This record gives sequence, structure tokens and C-alpha cells, in this order.
Amino acid sequence: MEKIAFEIEEATIKVIQQAFEEEVLTSVELVQAYLDRIEVYDKNGPKINSVLSINPDALKIAEELDSMRGQEGQGPLYGIPVLVKDNISTTDDMPTTAGTIALKDNFAIEDAFIASQLRQAGAIILGKVNLSEWAYFMSKEDAPSGFSNLGGQVLNPYGAGVFEAGSVGGSSSGTGASIASNFAVVGIGTETSGSILSPASANSIVGIKPTVGLVSRTGIIPIAESQDTAGPMARTVADAAITLGILTGVDERDPATEQSLGIGLTDYTAHLKVDGLSGARIGIDYSYLNDKEPEERAIIEEAMAEMEAQGAIIVEVAIPQQEFESDVMWYEFKRGVNAYLSTVPEEVPVKSLADVIEFNKQDPDMRMKFGQANLEKAESLSDDPADPVYLEHREIDLRMSTTEGIDQVMAEYGLDALLFQNNRGAAKPARAGYPSITVPAGYTSKGLPVGVTFSGLAWSEPRLIELAYSYEQATKKRVAPKFE
Repeated sequence: MEKIAFEIEEATIKVIQQAFEEEVLTSVELVQAYLDRIEVYDKNGPKINSVLSINPDALKIAEELDSMRGQEGQGPLYGIPVLVKDNISTTDDMPTTAGTIALKDNFAIEDAFIASQLRQAGAIILGKVNLSEWAYFMSKEDAPSGFSNLGGQVLNPYGAGVFEAGSVGGSSSGTGASIASNFAVVGIGTETSGSILSPASANSIVGIKPTVGLVSRTGIIPIAESQDTAGPMARTVADAAITLGILTGVDERDPATEQSLGIGLTDYTAHLKVDGLSGARIGIDYSYLNDKEPEERAIIEEAMAEMEAQGAIIVEVAIPQQEFESDVMWYEFKRGVNAYLSTVPEEVPVKSLADVIEFNKQDPDMRMKFGQANLEKAESLSDDPADPVYLEHREIDLRMSTTEGIDQVMAEYGLDALLFQNNRGAAKPARAGYPSITVPAGYTSKGLPVGVTFSGLAWSEPRLIELAYSYEQATKKRVAPKFE
């Protein structure tokens, strides 16, 4: 791999922008360096297999941005390569596939709202990354995380040199593995329930799952409208916070974003506070820790001690459990996918969820290696948004996650946030539409990452960023994976 004077491994947005300013680096050189690294480590060598497609115009875009550098209004993402999950539509010469063979020719004619936001900020969409097929909503009980029938298996770059070791996390697996492996500066993932937090913690990076409505979903292949959101994944809290500010905005085509008017920020960097933990009350329910992995529990207990050393108050709490098995995601998946597929180009052979199911059955060995139980369950349900069973399930979900769940606990104990191991507490914030942020906390003796996750009430991203940044700066736990 050709070397440039600038070292891209673990480079942050701030460091890269300084190199641009000092004219020791160009966007063309930066893009080429990442392309070279992807070729060496993603396509060959350990074959992480995280990048599904490369933007053929990335170098041309970088050249154009270089020629305009220094003009007024250029922000922190100007000239910065970004990888996006392949359920996010872009108008580059790359399909938007959700990892499914049925959508391999799905070339979008319009950018997703957040892709447009990235372009307006001067970011370079370097490529699309693999994911758990249909965002891990095809055959979740059987398929490994990070697998798609179109892209194959994404591997975790950690594991003491054994690259198959450990879960890579789902469904934003490619985003997590690629950013951990230094294949781009930052990445974009999506989450319905744990799909940013899981791969971020599994790959020792930072992931922000925003409040539903802070970031538009227009142009993103959906799972569940009541829970879906996109969010940034990065190697540092600062880079994730910078990227979050770029993604936010009111989009008239996504009514949920209207709630963010006057609340959502376009710049979260004021909340990068090293003393963010001082005086913070953070609740933990020990039943959410993984008792089957004592090393992981020890890492979380060490993290709590480190937070206390920074002035935080750790409070033991009991989060009410929801025993009810909800079908909300399956109802909403059918509606959302049918709506999305009604807009795809003529070349795409499927125009409904029923079409997808039949398409996969035509060649099950290639198209549905681990079955499609979730697709079939969703198809069996009503697509009527006024269906009484759906409405009952959604009401229970919302009540148990908010007024009888997170809201109740936060108020009772006067908390700034709840603390979880990895994504083990993702479901309640997901059902509530509440935000979370995960940060590297350490590694097991096998070298597998463990993260700590802060969750809060709606629109509490500024406070969560303060907590996460303070912890990160005090501990600096992330270590880049070592490739032989």
C-alpha cells in the first residue's frame, strides 16, 4: 500500500482538517489512502468484508472539493470521507440494497435526506457498507449478525488475530467494522433496536442512536417507523458529535422531525466537556449485566469506578421489565417496506414484501441461506395502521418504555442517564424513541471489545454527549485493531 506523509490510522476530523489547512494533505490523497487500506485489509489480508461498494466518483469529488478549499462556509466535514450503511439511498453509482439480492439493481434517483445533508457539508460518500440483511430483520433467530446473502459475512477486526472471533454486532455491522478498521473517518448506521449500539460496542467505537425525529428517515429502507433512526458511528465522541450535528434537520417528508424544531442542534461540540461526569447521577440495573461473562461484568464495574473518580454518582436502580411480546416491528415493517418498494426503479424485480418472499423462494440456497421467517411473519399481519391489535401492542410498548419504564426510573432517582453494558439495554430506549450513546470501555482477555452505553430521555443528546466525552477523555480505552 502506497504511503503518504499523513498517517490515516485513528486520524480524527480535527487532525485531518488541520492537515488540510497546513497543506500537508489533500482530500484526493486521503480518499486514495482509504481506498488502498480497504483493498489491503477489507478485500484481502484478513478480509473484514465490511465495504459492499465503492463510490466510483469519490476521487473526482475529492478533487473538486480540493479545488474549492478555503472558501467561506466550509465546515468540519468538508473533504472528509464517510461510509454509509447500504440501506441509505444515495445517487452515486452504487445500488441501495439492504444486503438483499432482490435489490442489487436498486439505483436511487434521489439522495436520502441525510445523504443530502452530508453532501451539503462537503463530506465525500466513499462507499456503502455491508449489513445484516434487511437490517437484521430477515431471519434473526438463525442468521449470524453481519451476514447478508448479497454481501456475505462481515468479520470483527478484533479477537487476538482470530478475525472470526466474537460477534461483529448487528445490523450496522459493516459500519462498525469498517470504522474500527480505519477504512473511513466516520460512518453512518441505522437502528431500530440496538443496531447502532451493538456493532459500535462490539467494534470498540462510539455510536450515537438519536431520539426518533432528530434525524430524518426519508430515503432509508425502513423496519419500524416508531423506532427507526440513523446515527453516526466514529472512533471518538468528538467525531460522532460533529457528524450528528450535520445529520439533524427538519424534513417535511418525515413528520417525526417536526418535533425537533427548536430542540435539535446543528452543532453539539459545545457539549464536549471533560468535566461532564462531575455531579452526574447515573443509574444502573445490575440485572442487565451479562453474568455469563465475568470479564465483561468486571469491565463495566471498573468503568463505574472510573466514572465515580470523575465525580459521578452511581445509583443502583430497578427498571420495570416488559414481559409482553410485542409485534409492533412486524406490523410496521410490512407497511414500511411495501411503501418503499412501491418507489423503486422498474429494473428492480420486487415491488412489495410478498414479491421479496417469492423472489427468495426461487433460489433459496443463494437468496435465503438462513431462511426468511421474519419476512413471512410480517407478511402474515395486517398492513392497516388502524389495526386494533397493532394499536394495542404499540400502546403497551410506549407505556412500558416511558411512563412505566425509563421516565419513571429517571424521575424516581433523579438521574441524568441510565448505564448499560454494550447494547443489553437497547430495547426500552428503542421502543420509547429515546437516545443512547456507547463508548469503548475495554477488552476481554481474548481481545474482544466491551462498551458502556448511556441512555436518557428524549432530546437529551447534549447531556449524553457530555457524559460520554468525559468518560472517554478520562479513560481513553479504545485501541485500534492490529492486522498482521
